[in-house]
Amino acid sequence: MNRRNFLRTGSLAGITVSALGLGACATAPTTSATPPNQDTAPAPTPATAANASPTEFQLNEVTIQELQRKMQSGELTSKAITQLYLDRIQAVDQSGPKLKSVIEVNPDALQIAEALDQERKAGKVRGPLHGIPVMVKDNIDTHDKMSTSAGALALADNKAAKDAFIVTQLRNAGAVIIGKTNLSEWANFRSTNSSSGWSGRGGQTRNAYVLDRTPCGSSSGSGVAVSANLCAVTVGTETNGSIVCPAAVSGVVGLKPTVGLVSRTGIIPISHTQDTAGPLARTVTDAAVLLGVLAGVDPADAVTKESSGKAHQDYTRFLDANALQGKRIGVEKSFMQGHVAIDALLQKALDQLKSKGATIVEVEVVKKIREVSGSSFKILQYEFKDGVNKYLASANARVKSLRDVIEYNKQHAAESMPFFKQEILEMSDKLGDLNTKEYKEALAKQVPGSRAAIDKIMQDNKLDAITGPTYGPSWCIDLVNGDSFTGYGLSTPAALSGYPHITVPMGQVQGLPIGLSFFGRAYSEPQLLAIAYAYEQVSQNRKAPQFLKTATPS
Repeated sequence: MNRRNFLRTGSLAGITVSALGLGACATAPTTSATPPNQDTAPAPTPATAANASPTEFQLNEVTIQELQRKMQSGELTSKAITQLYLDRIQAVDQSGPKLKSVIEVNPDALQIAEALDQERKAGKVRGPLHGIPVMVKDNIDTHDKMSTSAGALALADNKAAKDAFIVTQLRNAGAVIIGKTNLSEWANFRSTNSSSGWSGRGGQTRNAYVLDRTPCGSSSGSGVAVSANLCAVTVGTETNGSIVCPAAVSGVVGLKPTVGLVSRTGIIPISHTQDTAGPLARTVTDAAVLLGVLAGVDPADAVTKESSGKAHQDYTRFLDANALQGKRIGVEKSFMQGHVAIDALLQKALDQLKSKGATIVEVEVVKKIREVSGSSFKILQYEFKDGVNKYLASANARVKSLRDVIEYNKQHAAESMPFFKQEILEMSDKLGDLNTKEYKEALAKQVPGSRAAIDKIMQDNKLDAITGPTYGPSWCIDLVNGDSFTGYGLSTPAALSGYPHITVPMGQVQGLPIGLSFFGRAYSEPQLLAIAYAYEQVSQNRKAPQFLKTATPS
């Protein structure tokens, strides 16, 4: 997602037919457009794509519950499941279609899985994630042999001294962290014309549905990896759109929780006002399982204290196929006429919601949010500088400040900046601290203003959630010009307010997935998951990717 321009202008405009460009991409990443030491293969021929089809994988589209049944029955062990996924990563991500969604695999994954198998044999099962292979985004600290780099070469040697809070929760729940996912470098907060899914360490992540299309960002690898069946579930992070956009264009479920439900300790930050980690999964149920493990109060992250008594260890208990009965759902009015194919998908989705008992009400959230979003990019710049400097000061990296990162990139420009530069890093470093009047005044307007706008619309219309297309179709990867953001952009209202947002597959346009969003007020995850689950059950839109070389007219 071209979040940089999006936030600077405060634009939330819908897409137009002319902007979509759904034909074949004019250019795609090739070896001639690759920085040194980044082995990017040409897109495969249709025959190669067919050989790498997800339908040929033993664990294709398997759910957490199904994996647990296989381990309980003795059909498979966690070690066997982990090996299958590691082989899958090698075959599909590192060769074959070469998705580049995984930046690093855990060399101890098999040993961890085997230890969890021994626990199971001894009668100890920690919970629904026991023995389940999970991947986390490469801006999340893991105290193991893997690095935590935000995709940046300047942080390639950063071995975390301790796990992030949420990683500790994953390990305590019995998850096998088999690797880290690639991302848009610095979580898409480096340049104004970057390519989503590209990082200096990981190269360019490809969309698994159509290989010359963007995976969006910044949780690019997290969306692609779970969609391509490289693991059971993944963890991403979001500041504005970085979970829901990759989820939407990768045809999976993505949930950005309420800011405060999930700890940020041990995560390379952008904004303490908007940042949160969250689950990406192939089903709403799996997302609910993962959220129950991630949620919790962390003494080191003060905002999580607000979730005390509001978080749940088991979000699956809220899932109900009849949850839409009697619900009132607002649909963003400005997103009802943008592109004929997406309009048709949205109308079908609204009809399905109504068929299950929901009442649909047209609302205008985007217009109200525009009024308070003008300084959002500036707020992020201030908070990014402050947060990154604090993180790096105690990190095991060669760089100890944002200024050090900037200088490292200048000294290693050929490797670190082969396609785009670091304007956002440099602009952020020039700003003052969080006591600056400009920052404090902007923050005082944005957060209360965005929350008040959403609360009033929901209260006046007696709404349980607000819906609309998450984004438009995935655009062409362009390492020369960067992202050509064409989405509807429904992430911003929830991002600015810190409210929860879930996206579910709504269908496809010429083989490119489109997501349907639901968002609501703070800590309404139980209700949003229930609504999303009920829609998922009636729509059944998830389709595994086929690794097509380029989009073709349907």
